Amino acid sequence: MGVLMDAFPGARRALFARYHVGGCQSCGFSDTETLASMCERNENLPVDEVIAHIVASDEEDRKILIDPVDLATLLAGENPPALVDTRTREEFEAVALPGAKLFGAELTQEIFGTWDKADAIVIYDHTGDRCLDTAAYLIGHGFRETRALRGGIDAWSKEVDDSVARYRLEFE
Repeated sequence: MGVLMDAFPGARRALFARYHVGGCQSCGFSDTETLASMCERNENLPVDEVIAHIVASDEEDRKILIDPVDLATLLAGENPPALVDTRTREEFEAVALPGAKLFGAELTQEIFGTWDKADAIVIYDHTGDRCLDTAAYLIGHGFRETRALRGGIDAWSKEVDDSVARYRLEFE
């Protein structure tokens, strides 16, 4: 499942939305488990159907992504998108895109309470792995002009602005 999640970053969301698999401890799966074994222990889900659903969901997710160079063009335009950073406070304080706001409970209330649903929003994280989920969440609540930065702030640093410091997270 780990390889699958790497290849299809939105697969967990797709599996949970359609099959209620992978969203919590009781229906979760490990990185070392195979798709076939996960399907078998979840009411013998048809593997081919699950694969087709993941692929179709990935195609929809790719429509949400925006490339770093395209974002740079938008930011230089007359109506730049709002930037929302979904990383940790520590990451945000260490390095962030100019004008970005840190996503959290307070910003969520602001977005739902005062932001125009027609305005452009770009969500980003460190490497682009999780920002798709936040973008999908906002799109699902009517913020149709929401995008997710492909590759996150790391891709931004490599492809647009190398003065934005790159970093690597280490877990103990």
